Amino acid sequence: MRGAQPSPGTVRPGPAAGGQPALQDQRDAARYQRGLEAYASQFHIPAGQVPAWFADTVGGRFGEEAIQSAANAWTDDELSLRDRSLIVIAALIAQGDLEAQLRMHTRWALDHGATPGELDALATLLAIYTGFARASHGLMIMRDALSKLDAPPKVRDPISQ
Repeated sequence: MRGAQPSPGTVRPGPAAGGQPALQDQRDAARYQRGLEAYASQFHIPAGQVPAWFADTVGGRFGEEAIQSAANAWTDDELSLRDRSLIVIAALIAQGDLEAQLRMHTRWALDHGATPGELDALATLLAIYTGFARASHGLMIMRDALSKLDAPPKVRDPISQ
């Protein structure tokens, strides 16, 4: 079914003693909710619309896994959201050919406190490690995404200097 996902509070078979299935279901529901909130923030949509967005975009099964994974990846307190955003952008640039994801994460990085100048510096640093073609392509995508957000990048243009 399109847009359907398992209910995070669904009772799963498990040990009958000690209330373990109920406790696990509560943990699963809380994790699922954290994942919904992480993606709602990224997509700028209400949390209740996240499963349908995934179902329409990549399918319900993939969406369910992504929601569960995001719960812990974006809510752990060892790294700030800003740092996580910069790391994800670096990974997307290094992988290449992920324009839609890079555009989305560029906006989210700004939401998390990164600046256009930091994004520019990140792409410049990555050029050494990923190659100039890949890094410059990522930088062009980020600059375009920033221009559409009315947040012009504050960067030097080395060609005109």
